[in-house]
Amino acid sequence: MLATPTDFVPLYAPQAAARTHFFVFRGDQLLIRAADLSLPGRDTLAALGIDFESTYPVGLHGDSYCCAARADARANAPDGYTFSGLRALFGAIDEALLSVAGRAFQINEWVRTNRYCGVCATPMAAVAGERCFRCPGCAHMAYPRISPAMMVLVRRGDEILLAKHAATRTNRYTALAGFLEVGESIEDAIHREVFEEVGLAVQDLHYFASQSLPFPHSLMIAFTAEYAGGDLALDLNEIADARWFGPGDELPKIPSGVSIASELINAHLPRGHARR
Repeated sequence: MLATPTDFVPLYAPQAAARTHFFVFRGDQLLIRAADLSLPGRDTLAALGIDFESTYPVGLHGDSYCCAARADARANAPDGYTFSGLRALFGAIDEALLSVAGRAFQINEWVRTNRYCGVCATPMAAVAGERCFRCPGCAHMAYPRISPAMMVLVRRGDEILLAKHAATRTNRYTALAGFLEVGESIEDAIHREVFEEVGLAVQDLHYFASQSLPFPHSLMIAFTAEYAGGDLALDLNEIADARWFGPGDELPKIPSGVSIASELINAHLPRGHARR
């Protein structure tokens, strides 16, 4: 599961270091070297017309200073490089580096979407010592946006409930999930989402783990819950299929090992099923 590297230190100002990792994004795609999936050097920034002074500090990863930069939406990758979505890099590059790339993307999005004050349209100014922009005109402050979402694996005895979301492009089944509404607790959202999506009541909620997901700025908070009643009644706008899977059932494809969904499902597989 993707997690912040133990040697990572957030930074709010540039810092000298032995090496520099440049996380250059075009939209939601990261620039990488095609041959070995490594990050570009400073000379590549120049080829894209990116001034080093316009990069934004992300943090220290070991002895490497990490910073984020944004390429023009119409920019072509320099020779030997390609732009790739972060999802496509799951399992292909070092997980620690991919985690920092996800943080860099979210910081880039925060910078991109807060150039001007959302109240009075005055150009925003960075606040020293924290990840914050302040409007010099009206003092409105903007911190990086984080959108909390719940994930829950519903259990019924030796069975687990897995669903295929209607919007997915794959044939994978996963746990139920959804974003929190204004004013909700995580627990409120779990009860609401499970009932809305599959028509079931749940009880005995237990926290499992959380994971930052840069798509574009989510925090996924995962739980297990026990079935409390009801029959499956799918909201077909959200859920294409949902089924109970027990010890004797063949399991469907589930999410990859770098995702919190994979960790949650693998930790609660029915008896007789090996971790996948």
